[in-house]
Amino acid sequence: MVSQPVEMPVVDKKDYTGRTDAAESVEIRARVTGFLNKVMFEEGAEVEKDAPLYEIDDREYQADLASAKAEHAGALAHQEKTTTDFKRMEALKAKGATSAEEYDGADASKKEADASVQSAEAKQERAQLNVDFSRIAAPIAGKISRSQITEGNLVNADKTVLTTIVSVEPMHVYFDVDERTMLTLRERVRKGSLASKRDQEIPVLMGLTTDKDYPHAGTIDFVENRVDPRTGTIRVRGTFKNPRPERGERVLDAGLFARIRVPIGEPQPALLVAERAIGTDQGQKFLYVVNEENEVVYRPVQLGAQHDGLRAIDEGLKAGERVIIDGLQRVRPGSVVEPKPGDMHSRPGGAARDKRPASGDAAGESGAEKKPTETPSQ
Repeated sequence: MVSQPVEMPVVDKKDYTGRTDAAESVEIRARVTGFLNKVMFEEGAEVEKDAPLYEIDDREYQADLASAKAEHAGALAHQEKTTTDFKRMEALKAKGATSAEEYDGADASKKEADASVQSAEAKQERAQLNVDFSRIAAPIAGKISRSQITEGNLVNADKTVLTTIVSVEPMHVYFDVDERTMLTLRERVRKGSLASKRDQEIPVLMGLTTDKDYPHAGTIDFVENRVDPRTGTIRVRGTFKNPRPERGERVLDAGLFARIRVPIGEPQPALLVAERAIGTDQGQKFLYVVNEENEVVYRPVQLGAQHDGLRAIDEGLKAGERVIIDGLQRVRPGSVVEPKPGDMHSRPGGAARDKRPASGDAAGESGAEKKPTETPSQ
């Protein structure tokens, strides 16, 4: 079967692989030591920022707070008395009715009382913090893991990892780009030949393992500050929206394998053929083209990128030419065939038959007539 190449505008692209990664990730640790009273979240669910997660037994810290409040109250009372005494001493000094030693003593007592109040306030604030720290809340919004500690166990301050939270919106993907491609992208952004919403913004597409195409659109929002001299690549980051659907969970999770496609430039006209129409001759890619006399012509070609299941032909093919898409094994250069129209998008189903006389069906199925890698003599 033969078919003309598909003519359609295509965009040059570069393909990479990477892994999805959360924009934010937090290990939840306790800031006070105590026994765990309550786990207050559903494991594996999404939590909002400041949502309650854990409750630690705070009775000891409540007692410390009550003691600190009492100490603060006593310090305030003492401060009030020393302040009154100092004011009285100032009045007596103005009348010359007190000695310098008595005045200095009153002044020192007042300053000492002021310092005691400040110390008591600090102790009360610290005691209040310990009470507050016994209630652990989510520092970020995201998806929470399972709890590593169950109720009734002792939690050590700053040591025990209780659980983790990873953000879910947006989702990042890190991948490595060769320096030539990155320089080309930047140049085309500056020239306005990339579909960019703002200066220096580079569009990027992503597909997951189960995706046939690249349905997720995003942008490159970060480029590392230096090229790795060992690999000649630079680490970049794509960011993608990950909205919550009306039903079910979000599509993207951290750690997924991702196929990345970076479009380069504006759409350009191209000729595309089915992969099965392309032969290989000692590393040289070729097509069999049927000319006006229905003769098979060997045509070396330069391949481009894949688009919609077809392969772009950068050099060696013209629009409107008839390309053999099935039965390459049954023809050879110079053969005269009876071409049957086919569909470049269809699956293999038939073949163009050689009209030259053959010694029999077996001869047509074997021998020199079957070799697709023969190069026409020059």
